[in-house]
Amino acid sequence: MKNLPDIYIKSINPGYTVDGVNNVGEMIEIARTNSDEPILLTGLSLGYTNSSGNYTVIVDFPENSYMVGETLLLRLASSPDHELANLVYTKTLALKAGPLELKRGDEILDTVCWNNKEGCNKEFKKENPTTLVRNVETGDFEHQVDYTLNYDEKNYKVEGANDEAETKPSQCKGLEFSEVLTYYDNSQSEQFIEFYNSGAEQILMDGCQIKYKNKFYDLNGIVKPEGYFARYLNDFSLTKNPTNKNILELVDTNGEIVDKLEIPNGQRKGTSYAMVGYDKNGAELWHVTYAPTPNEPNNYQEFKTCEAGKVLNNTTGNCVKTTEIVEKVCKTGYYLNPLTGRCNKIPVTAEKTCKEGYTLNKETGRCIKIKENTGANYNLETEEYKESSSFVALYAILGVVIIGVVYIIYEFRQEIAKIFRKVFRRSR
Repeated sequence: MKNLPDIYIKSINPGYTVDGVNNVGEMIEIARTNSDEPILLTGLSLGYTNSSGNYTVIVDFPENSYMVGETLLLRLASSPDHELANLVYTKTLALKAGPLELKRGDEILDTVCWNNKEGCNKEFKKENPTTLVRNVETGDFEHQVDYTLNYDEKNYKVEGANDEAETKPSQCKGLEFSEVLTYYDNSQSEQFIEFYNSGAEQILMDGCQIKYKNKFYDLNGIVKPEGYFARYLNDFSLTKNPTNKNILELVDTNGEIVDKLEIPNGQRKGTSYAMVGYDKNGAELWHVTYAPTPNEPNNYQEFKTCEAGKVLNNTTGNCVKTTEIVEKVCKTGYYLNPLTGRCNKIPVTAEKTCKEGYTLNKETGRCIKIKENTGANYNLETEEYKESSSFVALYAILGVVIIGVVYIIYEFRQEIAKIFRKVFRRSR
Protein backbone atom coordinates (compact mmCIF):
# COMPACT_ATOMS: atom_id res chain seq x y z
CA MET A 1 0.00 0.00 0.00
CA LYS A 2 1.31 3.41 -0.97
CA ASN A 3 2.03 5.77 1.91
CA LEU A 4 -1.29 7.66 2.18
CA PRO A 5 -2.31 10.19 4.87
CA ASP A 6 -4.42 9.03 7.81
CA ILE A 7 -7.49 10.34 6.00
CA TYR A 8 -7.68 10.66 2.21
CA ILE A 9 -9.99 11.00 -0.80
CA LYS A 10 -11.02 7.54 -1.96
CA SER A 11 -13.52 8.17 -4.78
CA ILE A 12 -15.53 10.88 -6.51
CA ASN A 13 -18.43 11.01 -8.91
CA PRO A 14 -19.59 14.32 -10.51
CA GLY A 15 -23.09 12.99 -11.13
CA TYR A 16 -24.82 12.37 -14.43
CA THR A 17 -28.24 12.99 -15.95
CA VAL A 18 -30.03 9.65 -16.21
CA ASP A 19 -33.60 9.42 -17.51
CA GLY A 20 -34.01 13.16 -17.00
CA VAL A 21 -32.79 13.07 -13.38
CA ASN A 22 -29.82 15.34 -12.64
CA ASN A 23 -26.74 14.53 -10.55
CA VAL A 24 -27.43 10.82 -10.24
CA GLY A 25 -24.71 9.29 -8.08
CA GLU A 26 -22.80 12.48 -7.29
CA MET A 27 -20.67 11.90 -4.22
CA ILE A 28 -17.28 12.22 -2.50
CA GLU A 29 -15.96 9.31 -0.48
CA ILE A 30 -13.37 9.75 2.26
CA ALA A 31 -11.35 6.83 3.66
CA ARG A 32 -8.80 6.27 6.40
CA THR A 33 -5.69 4.13 6.71
CA ASN A 34 -6.13 3.33 10.42
CA SER A 35 -9.50 2.16 11.74
CA ASP A 36 -8.57 1.51 15.35
CA GLU A 37 -9.59 4.88 16.80
CA PRO A 38 -12.10 7.57 15.74
CA ILE A 39 -10.51 10.41 13.76
CA LEU A 40 -11.43 13.94 14.81
CA LEU A 41 -12.71 15.87 11.76
CA THR A 42 -12.83 19.27 13.45
CA GLY A 43 -10.71 21.73 11.43
CA LEU A 44 -10.87 19.64 8.23
CA SER A 45 -12.48 20.90 5.04
CA LEU A 46 -13.01 19.95 1.42
CA GLY A 47 -12.31 22.69 -1.10
CA TYR A 48 -13.06 22.64 -4.81
CA THR A 49 -11.72 24.59 -7.81
CA ASN A 50 -14.21 24.72 -10.69
CA SER A 51 -13.54 25.01 -14.42
CA SER A 52 -13.36 28.82 -14.13
CA GLY A 53 -10.58 28.64 -11.53
CA ASN A 54 -12.79 29.74 -8.61
CA TYR A 55 -12.09 28.02 -5.28
CA THR A 56 -14.92 27.23 -2.87
CA VAL A 57 -15.04 25.40 0.46
CA ILE A 58 -17.83 22.88 -0.11
CA VAL A 59 -17.61 20.99 3.20
CA ASP A 60 -16.43 22.42 6.50
CA PHE A 61 -16.62 19.62 9.07
CA PRO A 62 -18.44 20.75 12.25
CA GLU A 63 -17.04 20.92 15.75
CA ASN A 64 -16.71 17.63 17.65
CA SER A 65 -17.37 15.52 14.57
CA TYR A 66 -15.61 12.17 14.16
CA MET A 67 -15.00 9.60 11.46
CA VAL A 68 -15.62 6.26 13.18
CA GLY A 69 -15.71 3.72 10.34
CA GLU A 70 -13.35 3.06 7.46
CA THR A 71 -15.15 5.35 5.01
CA LEU A 72 -17.26 8.50 5.09
CA LEU A 73 -19.83 9.23 2.36
CA LEU A 74 -20.74 12.75 1.27
CA ARG A 75 -23.50 13.39 -1.28
CA LEU A 76 -24.76 16.40 -3.18
CA ALA A 77 -27.79 17.71 -1.28
CA SER A 78 -30.00 17.75 -4.39
CA SER A 79 -28.94 14.33 -5.68
CA PRO A 80 -31.23 11.30 -5.40
CA ASP A 81 -30.95 9.37 -2.14
CA HIS A 82 -28.83 12.11 -0.57
CA GLU A 83 -30.42 11.25 2.77
CA LEU A 84 -28.32 8.06 2.80
CA ALA A 85 -25.09 10.04 3.08
CA ASN A 86 -23.22 10.85 6.29
CA LEU A 87 -22.94 14.48 5.19
CA VAL A 88 -24.29 16.59 2.31
CA TYR A 89 -22.80 19.43 0.26
CA THR A 90 -24.34 21.90 -2.20
CA LYS A 91 -21.59 22.70 -4.72
CA THR A 92 -21.97 20.32 -7.64
CA LEU A 93 -18.82 18.89 -9.23
CA ALA A 94 -18.15 19.44 -12.92
CA LEU A 95 -17.20 16.75 -15.44
CA LYS A 96 -13.92 18.57 -16.09
CA ALA A 97 -12.40 20.48 -13.17
CA GLY A 98 -10.38 20.17 -9.99
CA PRO A 99 -8.44 19.99 -7.90
CA LEU A 100 -10.55 18.77 -5.01
CA GLU A 101 -8.51 19.27 -1.84
CA LEU A 102 -8.81 17.76 1.62
CA LYS A 103 -7.27 20.26 4.02
CA ARG A 104 -6.58 20.73 7.70
CA GLY A 105 -6.43 24.48 8.07
CA ASP A 106 -4.10 25.61 5.25
CA GLU A 107 -2.35 22.24 5.04
CA ILE A 108 -3.35 20.10 2.05
CA LEU A 109 -3.68 16.46 3.17
CA ASP A 110 -4.83 15.03 -0.15
CA THR A 111 -5.88 16.21 -3.61
CA VAL A 112 -7.24 14.98 -6.92
CA CYS A 113 -8.00 16.68 -10.25
CA TRP A 114 -9.67 15.55 -13.48
CA ASN A 115 -9.08 18.20 -16.16
CA ASN A 116 -6.68 16.40 -18.58
CA LYS A 117 -3.81 18.64 -17.53
CA GLU A 118 -0.38 17.29 -16.68
CA GLY A 119 -0.48 15.43 -13.37
CA CYS A 120 -4.30 15.19 -13.44
CA ASN A 121 -6.71 12.46 -14.40
CA LYS A 122 -8.85 12.36 -17.52
CA GLU A 123 -12.13 14.20 -17.41
CA PHE A 124 -15.47 12.44 -16.98
CA LYS A 125 -17.54 11.72 -20.09
CA LYS A 126 -21.29 12.19 -19.96
CA GLU A 127 -21.71 9.47 -22.61
CA ASN A 128 -19.88 6.94 -20.41
CA PRO A 129 -20.65 7.40 -16.68
CA THR A 130 -17.76 6.39 -14.43
CA THR A 131 -16.47 6.87 -10.89
CA LEU A 132 -12.90 7.97 -10.22
CA VAL A 133 -11.57 5.49 -7.64
CA ARG A 134 -8.20 5.40 -5.89
CA ASN A 135 -6.04 2.29 -6.08
CA VAL A 136 -4.70 2.05 -2.52
CA GLU A 137 -1.75 -0.03 -3.69
CA THR A 138 -0.43 2.59 -6.13
CA GLY A 139 -2.18 5.69 -4.80
CA ASP A 140 -3.36 6.52 -8.33
CA PHE A 141 -6.97 7.12 -9.45
CA GLU A 142 -8.72 5.05 -12.10
CA HIS A 143 -12.05 5.49 -13.90
CA GLN A 144 -14.37 2.58 -13.06
CA VAL A 145 -17.72 1.89 -14.68
CA ASP A 146 -19.13 -0.07 -11.74
CA TYR A 147 -18.27 0.94 -8.21
CA THR A 148 -20.08 -0.03 -5.02
CA LEU A 149 -20.22 2.47 -2.21
CA ASN A 150 -19.73 1.37 1.38
CA TYR A 151 -22.29 3.32 3.38
CA ASP A 152 -22.83 2.93 7.11
CA GLU A 153 -24.54 5.60 9.16
CA LYS A 154 -22.39 4.58 12.15
CA ASN A 155 -19.23 5.70 10.35
CA TYR A 156 -19.84 9.30 11.41
CA LYS A 157 -20.82 10.93 14.66
CA VAL A 158 -20.99 14.32 16.32
CA GLU A 159 -20.54 14.36 20.09
CA GLY A 160 -23.58 15.81 21.84
CA ALA A 161 -25.78 15.26 18.78
CA ASN A 162 -28.15 13.10 20.85
CA ASP A 163 -28.90 16.00 23.16
CA GLU A 164 -31.79 17.31 21.09
CA ALA A 165 -32.50 20.22 23.40
CA GLU A 166 -29.00 21.62 22.86
CA THR A 167 -28.32 20.79 19.24
CA LYS A 168 -31.66 21.12 17.45
CA PRO A 169 -31.15 23.95 14.98
CA SER A 170 -33.79 26.53 14.23
CA GLN A 171 -35.63 26.75 10.90
CA CYS A 172 -35.13 29.28 8.07
CA LYS A 173 -36.36 32.33 9.96
CA GLY A 174 -33.38 34.61 10.41
CA LEU A 175 -31.86 33.82 7.01
CA GLU A 176 -31.62 36.58 4.42
CA PHE A 177 -30.47 36.85 0.84
CA SER A 178 -26.88 38.04 0.67
CA GLU A 179 -25.61 37.56 -2.88
CA VAL A 180 -26.69 36.08 -6.21
CA LEU A 181 -24.71 35.30 -9.37
CA THR A 182 -26.76 34.97 -12.56
CA TYR A 183 -24.38 35.90 -15.41
CA TYR A 184 -22.25 32.77 -15.54
CA ASP A 185 -19.08 32.44 -17.62
CA ASN A 186 -18.92 28.86 -18.93
CA SER A 187 -21.60 26.81 -17.24
CA GLN A 188 -24.98 27.25 -15.59
CA SER A 189 -23.54 25.43 -12.57
CA GLU A 190 -21.62 28.63 -11.72
CA GLN A 191 -24.89 30.34 -10.73
CA PHE A 192 -25.52 30.54 -7.00
CA ILE A 193 -27.82 32.11 -4.43
CA GLU A 194 -26.21 33.00 -1.13
CA PHE A 195 -27.87 33.33 2.27
CA TYR A 196 -26.57 34.96 5.44
CA ASN A 197 -27.35 33.97 9.01
CA SER A 198 -27.04 37.11 11.11
CA GLY A 199 -28.13 35.36 14.30
CA ALA A 200 -26.24 33.65 17.12
CA GLU A 201 -27.67 30.18 16.44
CA GLN A 202 -27.21 27.83 13.52
CA ILE A 203 -30.13 27.51 11.10
CA LEU A 204 -31.33 24.25 9.57
CA MET A 205 -32.58 24.72 6.01
CA ASP A 206 -34.06 21.25 5.48
CA GLY A 207 -37.65 21.72 4.35
CA CYS A 208 -37.15 25.37 3.35
CA GLN A 209 -37.47 26.36 -0.30
CA ILE A 210 -36.54 28.94 -2.90
CA LYS A 211 -39.47 30.24 -4.92
CA TYR A 212 -38.61 31.41 -8.43
CA LYS A 213 -41.06 32.01 -11.29
CA ASN A 214 -43.82 30.23 -9.32
CA LYS A 215 -41.74 27.08 -8.85
CA PHE A 216 -40.22 25.79 -5.62
CA TYR A 217 -36.72 24.37 -5.11
CA ASP A 218 -35.55 22.60 -1.95
CA LEU A 219 -32.86 23.77 0.43
CA ASN A 220 -30.71 21.51 2.60
CA GLY A 221 -27.91 21.99 5.05
CA ILE A 222 -26.97 24.09 8.05
CA VAL A 223 -25.91 27.74 8.14
CA LYS A 224 -23.60 28.60 11.02
CA PRO A 225 -24.12 31.70 13.20
CA GLU A 226 -22.98 34.79 11.28
CA GLY A 227 -22.18 32.41 8.43
CA TYR A 228 -22.84 32.32 4.70
CA PHE A 229 -24.34 29.53 2.61
CA ALA A 230 -24.19 29.49 -1.21
CA ARG A 231 -26.74 27.29 -2.92
CA TYR A 232 -25.43 26.43 -6.40
CA LEU A 233 -28.11 25.95 -9.05
CA ASN A 234 -27.75 22.46 -10.47
CA ASP A 235 -31.50 21.81 -10.77
CA PHE A 236 -32.70 25.13 -12.23
CA SER A 237 -31.26 28.34 -13.64
CA LEU A 238 -31.77 32.07 -13.26
CA THR A 239 -32.12 34.54 -16.12
CA LYS A 240 -28.63 35.87 -16.85
CA ASN A 241 -29.60 39.53 -17.16
CA PRO A 242 -33.34 40.00 -16.61
CA THR A 243 -35.21 42.76 -18.41
CA ASN A 244 -38.35 42.26 -16.30
CA LYS A 245 -38.59 41.85 -12.55
CA ASN A 246 -36.94 38.62 -11.42
CA ILE A 247 -38.10 37.81 -7.90
CA LEU A 248 -36.49 35.31 -5.52
CA GLU A 249 -38.30 34.34 -2.33
CA LEU A 250 -37.09 32.32 0.65
CA VAL A 251 -39.99 30.25 1.98
CA ASP A 252 -40.01 28.73 5.46
CA THR A 253 -41.24 25.24 6.36
CA ASN A 254 -44.66 26.66 7.25
CA GLY A 255 -44.96 28.40 3.86
CA GLU A 256 -44.20 31.92 5.08
CA ILE A 257 -41.95 34.21 3.03
CA VAL A 258 -38.80 34.83 5.09
CA ASP A 259 -37.01 37.14 2.64
CA LYS A 260 -37.46 38.49 -0.89
CA LEU A 261 -34.95 39.70 -3.48
CA GLU A 262 -35.53 41.45 -6.81
CA ILE A 263 -32.73 40.91 -9.34
CA PRO A 264 -32.46 44.01 -11.57
CA ASN A 265 -31.19 44.46 -15.10
CA GLY A 266 -27.49 45.28 -15.35
CA GLN A 267 -25.89 41.93 -14.54
CA ARG A 268 -22.60 41.44 -16.38
CA LYS A 269 -20.11 38.67 -16.99
CA GLY A 270 -17.82 38.11 -14.02
CA THR A 271 -20.11 39.90 -11.56
CA SER A 272 -22.57 39.08 -8.84
CA TYR A 273 -25.35 41.11 -7.23
CA ALA A 274 -24.53 41.52 -3.56
CA MET A 275 -25.68 43.26 -0.40
CA VAL A 276 -22.70 45.44 0.54
CA GLY A 277 -23.97 47.50 3.48
CA TYR A 278 -26.69 49.85 4.69
CA ASP A 279 -27.59 53.47 3.96
CA LYS A 280 -28.10 56.14 6.63
CA ASN A 281 -31.72 55.04 7.05
CA GLY A 282 -30.76 51.42 7.63
CA ALA A 283 -31.92 50.19 4.20
CA GLU A 284 -29.85 47.50 2.50
CA LEU A 285 -27.46 48.58 -0.25
CA TRP A 286 -27.20 46.18 -3.18
CA HIS A 287 -24.68 46.60 -6.01
CA VAL A 288 -23.29 44.69 -8.95
CA THR A 289 -19.75 43.75 -7.93
CA TYR A 290 -16.79 42.35 -9.85
CA ALA A 291 -15.74 40.36 -6.77
CA PRO A 292 -18.16 37.44 -6.23
CA THR A 293 -17.58 35.83 -2.82
CA PRO A 294 -19.72 32.69 -2.38
CA ASN A 295 -19.77 31.43 1.21
CA GLU A 296 -17.79 34.46 2.35
CA PRO A 297 -18.44 38.10 3.37
CA ASN A 298 -19.34 40.26 0.39
CA ASN A 299 -16.88 42.60 -1.26
CA TYR A 300 -17.89 45.55 -3.48
CA GLN A 301 -15.65 46.10 -6.50
CA GLU A 302 -17.11 48.62 -8.96
CA PHE A 303 -14.80 47.90 -11.91
CA LYS A 304 -13.36 44.64 -13.20
CA THR A 305 -9.72 43.72 -12.68
CA CYS A 306 -7.88 43.56 -15.99
CA GLU A 307 -5.20 41.04 -16.80
CA ALA A 308 -1.60 42.05 -17.47
CA GLY A 309 -1.24 44.03 -20.69
CA LYS A 310 -4.79 45.42 -20.53
CA VAL A 311 -6.41 48.46 -18.97
CA LEU A 312 -10.01 49.28 -18.13
CA ASN A 313 -12.06 51.38 -20.53
CA ASN A 314 -14.27 53.30 -18.11
CA THR A 315 -16.74 54.13 -20.89
CA THR A 316 -17.49 50.55 -21.91
CA GLY A 317 -16.36 48.75 -18.75
CA ASN A 318 -14.25 46.40 -20.86
CA CYS A 319 -10.55 45.61 -20.65
CA VAL A 320 -8.62 46.72 -23.72
CA LYS A 321 -5.03 46.21 -24.77
CA THR A 322 -2.53 48.91 -23.80
CA THR A 323 -0.51 50.54 -26.58
CA GLU A 324 2.93 51.90 -25.78
CA ILE A 325 3.13 55.45 -27.16
CA VAL A 326 6.59 56.38 -28.50
CA GLU A 327 6.95 59.91 -29.88
CA LYS A 328 8.03 59.93 -33.51
CA VAL A 329 11.39 61.59 -34.20
CA CYS A 330 11.60 63.66 -37.38
CA LYS A 331 14.76 64.37 -39.34
CA THR A 332 16.43 67.75 -39.42
CA GLY A 333 14.30 70.37 -41.16
CA TYR A 334 11.02 68.63 -40.26
CA TYR A 335 8.66 68.75 -37.28
CA LEU A 336 5.99 66.36 -35.91
CA ASN A 337 2.41 67.36 -36.66
CA PRO A 338 0.47 66.33 -33.53
CA LEU A 339 -2.80 66.14 -35.45
CA THR A 340 -1.68 63.76 -38.19
CA GLY A 341 1.33 62.15 -36.51
CA ARG A 342 3.39 62.89 -39.62
CA CYS A 343 6.62 64.81 -40.14
CA ASN A 344 6.08 68.09 -41.97
CA LYS A 345 8.77 70.32 -43.47
CA ILE A 346 9.66 73.31 -41.34
CA PRO A 347 8.74 76.50 -43.31
CA VAL A 348 11.44 79.13 -43.93
CA THR A 349 10.86 81.90 -41.44
CA ALA A 350 14.12 83.91 -41.92
CA GLU A 351 13.67 87.50 -43.23
CA LYS A 352 14.30 87.94 -46.94
CA THR A 353 17.47 89.95 -47.82
CA CYS A 354 17.10 92.61 -50.53
CA LYS A 355 19.91 93.98 -52.66
CA GLU A 356 21.36 97.45 -52.15
CA GLY A 357 18.90 100.22 -52.87
CA TYR A 358 15.87 98.04 -52.08
CA THR A 359 13.95 97.33 -48.91
CA LEU A 360 11.58 94.48 -47.85
CA ASN A 361 7.85 95.14 -47.81
CA LYS A 362 6.70 93.00 -44.87
CA GLU A 363 3.11 92.91 -46.10
CA THR A 364 3.86 91.58 -49.58
CA GLY A 365 7.21 89.94 -48.87
CA ARG A 366 8.72 91.70 -51.91
CA CYS A 367 11.69 94.00 -52.30
CA ILE A 368 10.86 97.57 -53.38
CA LYS A 369 13.19 100.35 -54.48
CA ILE A 370 14.16 102.95 -51.90
CA LYS A 371 13.13 106.52 -52.87
CA GLU A 372 15.88 109.00 -51.87
CA ASN A 373 14.40 112.22 -50.52
CA THR A 374 16.51 113.20 -47.60
CA GLY A 375 16.22 116.99 -48.17
CA ALA A 376 20.02 117.39 -48.32
CA ASN A 377 19.88 119.11 -51.73
CA TYR A 378 17.26 121.65 -50.78
CA ASN A 379 17.86 124.82 -48.68
CA LEU A 380 15.29 125.74 -46.16
CA GLU A 381 13.83 129.27 -46.72
CA THR A 382 11.76 131.11 -44.19
CA GLU A 383 8.45 132.60 -45.36
CA GLU A 384 6.34 135.00 -43.43
CA TYR A 385 2.92 133.69 -42.83
CA LYS A 386 0.00 135.91 -43.80
CA GLU A 387 -3.59 135.49 -42.94
CA SER A 388 -5.33 134.90 -46.27
CA SER A 389 -8.86 134.17 -45.28
CA SER A 390 -10.01 137.90 -45.40
CA PHE A 391 -8.47 138.49 -48.87
CA VAL A 392 -10.21 135.43 -50.21
CA ALA A 393 -13.56 136.78 -49.05
CA LEU A 394 -12.88 140.23 -50.57
CA TYR A 395 -11.91 138.75 -53.90
CA ALA A 396 -15.08 136.71 -53.92
CA ILE A 397 -17.26 139.79 -53.36
CA LEU A 398 -15.47 141.74 -56.12
CA GLY A 399 -15.90 138.82 -58.47
CA VAL A 400 -19.63 138.74 -57.81
CA VAL A 401 -19.89 142.50 -58.36
CA ILE A 402 -18.00 142.35 -61.61
CA ILE A 403 -20.11 139.51 -62.86
CA GLY A 404 -23.23 141.48 -61.95
CA VAL A 405 -21.98 144.60 -63.78
CA VAL A 406 -21.13 142.59 -66.86
CA TYR A 407 -24.55 140.97 -66.80
CA ILE A 408 -26.29 144.34 -66.51
CA ILE A 409 -24.29 145.78 -69.33
CA TYR A 410 -25.03 142.76 -71.48
CA GLU A 411 -28.72 142.76 -70.61
CA PHE A 412 -29.21 146.51 -71.25
CA ARG A 413 -26.60 146.92 -73.95
CA GLN A 414 -29.05 148.49 -76.46
CA GLU A 415 -30.34 151.03 -74.00
CA ILE A 416 -26.79 151.88 -72.95
CA ALA A 417 -25.79 152.24 -76.57
CA LYS A 418 -28.69 154.67 -77.19
CA ILE A 419 -27.63 156.72 -74.19
CA PHE A 420 -24.05 156.86 -75.47
CA ARG A 421 -25.26 158.03 -78.91
CA LYS A 422 -27.41 160.77 -77.43
CA VAL A 423 -24.58 161.97 -75.26
CA PHE A 424 -22.21 161.84 -78.20
CA ARG A 425 -24.60 163.97 -80.39
CA ARG A 426 -25.01 166.62 -77.75
CA SER A 427 -21.34 166.90 -77.30
CA ARG A 428 -20.88 167.57 -80.97
